[in-house]
Amino acid sequence: MVKSMYAYVREAWNRPEKSEVKALLWDRMQLWRREGSITRLEHPTRIDRARSLGYKAKQGIAVVRVQIRRGGRRSSRYVRARRSARMGKNRLTPGKSLQRIAEERASRRYPNMEVLNSYWVVQDGKLKYYEVILVDGHHPVIKSDPKLAWIGDTVHRGRAERGKTAAGRRGRGMGTRGRGTEKTRPSIRSHANQGK
Repeated sequence: MVKSMYAYVREAWNRPEKSEVKALLWDRMQLWRREGSITRLEHPTRIDRARSLGYKAKQGIAVVRVQIRRGGRRSSRYVRARRSARMGKNRLTPGKSLQRIAEERASRRYPNMEVLNSYWVVQDGKLKYYEVILVDGHHPVIKSDPKLAWIGDTVHRGRAERGKTAAGRRGRGMGTRGRGTEKTRPSIRSHANQGK
């Protein structure tokens, strides 16, 4: 069977450190570090991943690259007569993944658009880069597309903030891997109130 172009691109991105993608990203990251934290792109960097998550090269759809600082939350050291280990300063991790934070930042930057999905691009010791697919639900081209017209409905406002994207559903424990359509566990609030 003949493999498509997307199959070759997918293979290269599955193991970027063992393919020609490594050298490509090494060059590109030197430029990306000098850019802003949110940069609009002409084309997705990973076309195979973007297409599988709903991207189409048409009007009303935009792709932005979001730069996120890696690691836990940074908290300033306040002056108290206690040692640092008991201050609750270190090991502060956010309740959301960095991917969800990247989606929310892109959503705030483009308030007229909704986040469709996002995917990882590259990371180094300090930063992570995600590309976020944004859709303008009120654009005539999107309204006439039967596969994307749903996003213009008012019930889908604030998808990234409400955890309705793929990364958001994973973070809320709504994954479906290997379990059919069942959830992996109840929601966090439901689980906490179960014993009451």
